[in-house]
Amino acid sequence: MRNLARSILRFAFGLIFRIRVHGLQQGLDTSRLLVVANHESFLDGLLLGLFLPFEPVFVVHTGVAQSSYFRLILSLTDYLAVDPTSPMAIKKIIKLIEGGRPVVIFPEGRITVTGSLMKVYEGPAFVAAKTGATILPVRLDGPARSFFSRISGKFPRRLFPRMTLSMLPPEKIEMPEGATAKERRRKAGEAMRRLMQHMLFESQPKQTLFSGLLDAIEIYGRKRRVVEDMKQIEYSYGDLLKMTLALGRIASKESAEGECVGLLMPNLAATVCMMIGIGAMNRAPAMLNYKAGSGGMQDACTAARIRTIFASRAFIEQAKLQEDVAALQGVRILYLEDLRPKLGVRDKLWIFFAMLLPKRVQKSRDPEGIAVVLFTSGSEGKPKGVVLSHRALLSNIAQVRAIIDFSAEDKVLNALPIFHSFGLTGGALLPLLTGMKLFLYPSPLHYRVIPEIAYDRNCSVMFGTSTFLANYAKFAHPYDFFRLRYVVAGAEKLSDSVRSLWIEKFGIRILEGYGATETAPVLAVNTPMAYRSGTVGQLLPGISHKLVPVAGIENGGVLHVRGPNVMSGYYRYDKPGILQPPSSEVGEGWYETGDVVAMDADGFVSILGRVKRFAKVAGEMVSLEVVEKIATGASPAAMHGASTQADGARGEAIVLFTTDAALTREALAASAKEMGIPEIAVPRRIERVDALPLLGTGKTDYVTLRKMAEAL
Repeated sequence: MRNLARSILRFAFGLIFRIRVHGLQQGLDTSRLLVVANHESFLDGLLLGLFLPFEPVFVVHTGVAQSSYFRLILSLTDYLAVDPTSPMAIKKIIKLIEGGRPVVIFPEGRITVTGSLMKVYEGPAFVAAKTGATILPVRLDGPARSFFSRISGKFPRRLFPRMTLSMLPPEKIEMPEGATAKERRRKAGEAMRRLMQHMLFESQPKQTLFSGLLDAIEIYGRKRRVVEDMKQIEYSYGDLLKMTLALGRIASKESAEGECVGLLMPNLAATVCMMIGIGAMNRAPAMLNYKAGSGGMQDACTAARIRTIFASRAFIEQAKLQEDVAALQGVRILYLEDLRPKLGVRDKLWIFFAMLLPKRVQKSRDPEGIAVVLFTSGSEGKPKGVVLSHRALLSNIAQVRAIIDFSAEDKVLNALPIFHSFGLTGGALLPLLTGMKLFLYPSPLHYRVIPEIAYDRNCSVMFGTSTFLANYAKFAHPYDFFRLRYVVAGAEKLSDSVRSLWIEKFGIRILEGYGATETAPVLAVNTPMAYRSGTVGQLLPGISHKLVPVAGIENGGVLHVRGPNVMSGYYRYDKPGILQPPSSEVGEGWYETGDVVAMDADGFVSILGRVKRFAKVAGEMVSLEVVEKIATGASPAAMHGASTQADGARGEAIVLFTTDAALTREALAASAKEMGIPEIAVPRRIERVDALPLLGTGKTDYVTLRKMAEAL
């Protein structure tokens, strides 16, 4: 009777919820098997009971077992009711697994109210390690969008949403080493949390940005208003889709398939839509850095073989870029204001039918195809074109979503330029493709305006660099950031003074991260569940790493990484348009970050400095970032930048540039002594400047600083 009821329910659920099962494990040994799954709704246990290829025992809370509704469902399967507060609960589960029955347990312990992974309990991990059980991770996707979920707010629910069960390859958690049982239990719990995060990441679909946009539209609906920019228009998903199709059509009429075309546009919804639309039409959009001047943009066009640039005349005039644009050689500058009126009847009919069947118009569905070309700042020579695939960008978004519980209730304030990867992936694509609302602001330098926007628009997520966050805090009212849940810092090292200021003034703990344009960009980030001050967090799921030793540096090495978010390769100035795949001394497909890092026993990454930002003084390796840290300790309110110049007697000499006219070597020596830093790191030469040279991202321009040091 039980089997008949299960067969009927399996057929009914498969039909009405269009359930898809991926990665079905054939021939799986179920003698000591622990099935773990994310917990999205009250349907989760029933779905697993119906669609797993074996009959497991479910571990349920005693409170659940007492409910008449759940007792009816539980009558279809075997279950073990346990009280999590009882010391005997773990022993009962261990005995059950050792008895040879496959067991299902939800490590979160409760149904998610955010749509993302919540707290992972240590108990299930300790059970797996203690029994040596094989763990089968199962990702449930879709139940959160049903009326059986517990997600609060305006998260869209549907009567019969599509659901997917993805079974990943089985894994094991070995009993960790530790001085106490409590420590071993904690480490096992950390391993289970990482396994669950990896499961969420690995089960993401492989697709293009345009397909990702269509998926978001299907989930949240075309009427959901999601993006606002300085035009003070709230664009719905339907508006964005129409804009994407129209701008993609415009670009396709003025370029050839496979061509790399430039975009010279500000932080507007239209810019993001045009980038996605160009990719859907099988062109490669290249985001030009208008802060680089005519020389930098010309070099970028040469490296990527850009012959056509789409721009906005209004933006060019407002940003006073007329001379820079006029100086560009060998490229066509096409203004959208001139091209829009040229959309004829055929084009408008194409857009009309494309809105009805948008999946049919995509010319390129290859996840490995070029999604965007971004350009390095040129701080170490000519700018390079970093080629990022659809898979790289979407993988990085999935990696971040697996570890931080962003939700559709959040609103992102992004003032970072989208011609940089941090502003593009984190500040624009992440919210757009995951249902979060987004406010795009054109410049991060308006320090008084941005806090006011955060307050007025009820923003809950903000991205920034240490420099920008310091200035926002300086001018903001203590209540301006009252709605912020997450502030994520990247692109440069987060200053201790900035971290302390945000905690004291706003009560907000900044989550420091780390990455590179070449990794789309995030490699590591602190999270609410895994935070360690002074580090940049743990590496994201799916990233492999190796540390290559550096002579003179004992604790650390140069970080090399490999993963789905790593770039497809470079376009270089000396080999225009020829893709150079990533490669390092570790092997093909690996990317050398150029950063010297250290990792602790729990996997938290500390950045010691860039290889090129170490000075060799009298045979000793000295980090120039440490020199700047000494200067900040002696003069917290000023700006400091360290560089080097040749020294015949000592190899290299350190030069400190500072805006503090009263800073002395004695004060620096006292600061170094207080921090426990050797005196060799104290610079002998101090140069006063009115301001440090900065790049468009707000980072110190060390190339210019080096030239200044060499000219002394």
